[in-house]
Amino acid sequence: IELSNYPNPFNPSTTIKYYLQKNSFVNLSIFNLKGQKIKELVNGIKTKGYNYTEWNGLDDLGKSVSSGVYLYKLNVNGKTEAVKKCLLLK
Repeated sequence: IELSNYPNPFNPSTTIKYYLQKNSFVNLSIFNLKGQKIKELVNGIKTKGYNYTEWNGLDDLGKSVSSGVYLYKLNVNGKTEAVKKCLLLK
């Protein structure tokens, strides 16, 4: 599975790009280094091919998160396909 983000490091936002072999149910979430989910970006059916999602550095409550390393995890059809790191610099 192709999964990346740019720019990285980022401020104030980054675009996460992923490739799907076929139409699939996708969950894309951001986690802190403690493993706590801070933002759910995608939770639904996405089409085959390249998909793009932007993260603006806010958590699920709309609060700005602090500078640091965050993990983004791509689940496709209920299976974890990839986990990558991104760096937010303020």
